Amino acid sequence: MNSETKAKELLSKNGVDSEASERGKGPSQASQLVALARERFDVFMSDDGRPYAVTQGGPNIALPLRGKAGLRSQLARLYTEATGGNVPSQSALADAMTVLEGIAAVADPCTPQLRTARHGEHIVVDLASADGRCVLISPDGWERSPRSPVLFRRSGAMKILPMPVREGDGLAKLRDLMNTSEEGFHLLVAWLVASFIPDLPHPILTFRGEQGTGKSKGAAMVIGIVDPSGAPKRTAPRDVKSWATQAFNSWALCIDNVSYIPDWFSDALCRAVTGDGIVDRALYTDDDVVVLEFRRVLAMTTIDAGALAGDLAERLLTIELHTIPDRNRREEAELDRAYRDAHPSILASLFDLLSRVLRALPDVQLTARPRMADFARVLAAVDHVTGWDTQGSYRATAADAVADVLEGEPFARAVVDLVRAAGPAGVCMTAADILGKVVIPEKLPKKWPKDATRAGGQLKRLAPALRAIGIDVDDTQREPTGNRSRLYRLTSVETSCIPAPGAPTAPGATTDQHKRRGAAEAHSTRTAPTSTRERPPSGAAGAEPGAVNATAPASPAPLEQGELDLSGAAGAPGAALQHISTSTVLCDGCHTPIDPALVTAGETTHPCCDPIERSVQ
Repeated sequence: MNSETKAKELLSKNGVDSEASERGKGPSQASQLVALARERFDVFMSDDGRPYAVTQGGPNIALPLRGKAGLRSQLARLYTEATGGNVPSQSALADAMTVLEGIAAVADPCTPQLRTARHGEHIVVDLASADGRCVLISPDGWERSPRSPVLFRRSGAMKILPMPVREGDGLAKLRDLMNTSEEGFHLLVAWLVASFIPDLPHPILTFRGEQGTGKSKGAAMVIGIVDPSGAPKRTAPRDVKSWATQAFNSWALCIDNVSYIPDWFSDALCRAVTGDGIVDRALYTDDDVVVLEFRRVLAMTTIDAGALAGDLAERLLTIELHTIPDRNRREEAELDRAYRDAHPSILASLFDLLSRVLRALPDVQLTARPRMADFARVLAAVDHVTGWDTQGSYRATAADAVADVLEGEPFARAVVDLVRAAGPAGVCMTAADILGKVVIPEKLPKKWPKDATRAGGQLKRLAPALRAIGIDVDDTQREPTGNRSRLYRLTSVETSCIPAPGAPTAPGATTDQHKRRGAAEAHSTRTAPTSTRERPPSGAAGAEPGAVNATAPASPAPLEQGELDLSGAAGAPGAALQHISTSTVLCDGCHTPIDPALVTAGETTHPCCDPIERSVQ
């Protein structure tokens, strides 16, 4: 029985004679549309007050009642089939939608999900096909399903995910498409695995590199793996409302070629990572509102992320891309074909890894919880099942992000110089006193605070970044007399994670191919022993003695439960977590560990710290 016959029977069952209706003696078009809808669809409201309908016994896909798409277009089609080609009027469709929205208001609420959702122990990934197929991933593996157990909604920005197929090593195929180091690729895979887990904050994946390093293409492919779209790369929105509309209708999206982020957008990105809600006036109403709630998987591409705000920088996961020699460049058509052919097997390998991660997660406990603690726990599980060191790499990218923030803050660098000059006792003074004591540049920077109030605000905002480089900020005290102004106690501590601006550079650092012009002359915070930017690719042939990735930090992080201790193997994953032995020789210049190869040669100073070497350079 075809759909036209079914529709006619439904109309007859509800006492609707289509021929009589045509003569103007039967029920109105709106009544017929409501009857069709109630027989074929269940209507309900989501928790955010949006009306939806779902086909009875069909795909578990929510159709919106508002707008011209969704249930409205489906009802128009059904009515045309049932009445032999008659087309319902727009007023009849509008009246029917009003009635159905009223019916939905008294039904039990149900919020449809977007692309991925939890269902018991399973993670359900919607393939966005018309028949409602999905993939169910559990700790025991993954399987294809013809119908989703979770209600999903679709948007015009979504495209179909291919059905995953185990054909070779999908991760190896993905590795061939990505222009990054082995360490960066491991971080990327861990981020992709986490992107299918719906109920945790995801750091913003940031592709950073020079022009011609394949940032935009790489980001488009990565976003396409998770949530294919006709526009995987977006330009920065003009306001909060346009941003909320984009984010509400896509699970994963990328902001391309970011050179500057206004404060409002920086705040909006931070909220989108942890969960956001935008309230706006409903169309054609005076006092009704609509709410857009979302938590999203985000990516961006940039050449220089130094202008980002501190709170946003702490939510980034940076992947450095290398310059591509002309002889190794590939045509875009070739890349698209390779990516299209590899996409099903890439998904299968990611789902295999996700299943193992879900099995390991209940036993993983973090001894120290960073800002993105839920994501860090997923990294610990990834490391447990793969033997990688994504946690160490993530800490290194976080250190780099802090360095970027401080490099873009002239006032912060001046405060660091003031505290270091004061010695171990540090300083304890009001914001006005600090503003008067720091060295003021000859040409006042745009971000330089104009008064004590703004100076105090900058100190408050930069406190996490300052603590990361070993400067503690305490603003809990006030002057005992006078106007009781707030006192800022800034002291240097020994457990710094990153050398402060102006400190000696890390030993044996390889040349930073993405260093900005003039970076050599400026104070830099990018000299952390764990910085990924100074680190050659993992296992790279010809690595020089004293390379940064062979140097352990002065205060190594303890191994967390779920991490594999592979420190015994030279160059093995986890080597960055080795503890310094009691026989480690420290440099006479910068007091950081010297590579064993230099010690064997009788050296007690890094070449970059030797006064004679520096004068020659």
